[in-house]
Amino acid sequence: MSKPYKTLDDMGDIQGKRVLVREDLNVPMQDGAVTDDTRLRATVTTVAELADRGAIVLVLAHFGRPKGQPNPDMSLALVTKPYEAVLGRPVRFIDWEGADATVGTLQPGDIAVLENTRFFGGEEKNDPAVVDRFAALGDMYVNDAFSAAHRAHASTEGLAHRLPAFAGRAMEAELAALEKALGNPEHPVAAVVGGAKVSTKLDVLKHLVARVDHLIIGGGMANTFLAARGVDVGKSLCEHDLTGTAEAIMDAADKAGCTVHLPYDVVVAKEFRADPPTRTVNVHEVAADEMILDVGPAAVEALGDVLKNCRTLVWNGPMGAFEMTPFDAATVALARTAAALTGDGSLVSVAGGGDTVAALNHAGVASDFTFVSTAGGAFLEWMEGRELPGVAALAG
Repeated sequence: MSKPYKTLDDMGDIQGKRVLVREDLNVPMQDGAVTDDTRLRATVTTVAELADRGAIVLVLAHFGRPKGQPNPDMSLALVTKPYEAVLGRPVRFIDWEGADATVGTLQPGDIAVLENTRFFGGEEKNDPAVVDRFAALGDMYVNDAFSAAHRAHASTEGLAHRLPAFAGRAMEAELAALEKALGNPEHPVAAVVGGAKVSTKLDVLKHLVARVDHLIIGGGMANTFLAARGVDVGKSLCEHDLTGTAEAIMDAADKAGCTVHLPYDVVVAKEFRADPPTRTVNVHEVAADEMILDVGPAAVEALGDVLKNCRTLVWNGPMGAFEMTPFDAATVALARTAAALTGDGSLVSVAGGGDTVAALNHAGVASDFTFVSTAGGAFLEWMEGRELPGVAALAG
């Protein structure tokens, strides 16, 4: 299948060309140190390749939410040294003041990080004047930041219409994985959707029932579906006002031939903390003063059997309150089953979203999935079937 967008393979000779590369350098920092460099590492393949091919690499990125005003606490100067360490190459930092002259001093193969794009009020509004300001610095544009692709900003969408535009290697890998997971997947397809609230995943659930064969619902949102089925969920987190919506989603799944899997045994406790007294009970045996905090072992085993009969898995959200023991058990067990099946070559597994990445890291299997997306909002919007402006712009 030909790609609807161009990649670095289509750039031709870029020796001496100034390439604006949109990356995601929005990393968590504490006391001047980066506490998680996953996003920095994700940029290395693209940036190193462009530099090795003789391009002058100008990295565009945002950092925090400065609301269109310069803010020294959100300057990308803070990230430049840690980024240099991850790349293993010198990295210049360029302030917007006098940027044109400074860029003019760079040599082929040089790498520079430009100051926070969000210091411009028009960046998030996709203001043509800001697009012009960015475009004036470069000859070509590469978008390598899938995690920012759901925003139509000057640096993520506008530039793609102003300069010859290409997908970077990380963006290319992400889009290929997503195509395998839901665009054109091998059936049967299972989706695991967890998390606290149905309300945050309504569009995801509605979109998925028509596209997957098995919808596995976990986390707090499973309680709303259980309540819709007439189960008394006690003190559990539950959106009782959405039980009608949950019923409608289950009806739509029935019509589409999608099997919805809800837990039939659960782990309950009377207080929401780590390691309280717990019981594992049938869902119909939850006491009025108890709350459901995880899926039970019998249901997890059955869900593992479902995955064994599937060829593709897309996962977003944990099965229980995985941040606290023992309510991480279901998430860890199911994640390890999925990882083992992926290792056997029988399952293509794609996962994404902040909580999901944390849960898979906790289970020790993030590197064993086919692909794990670090994108949060962009991954969710893709699961909702929405067009992502930053991706659409690359298609021209």
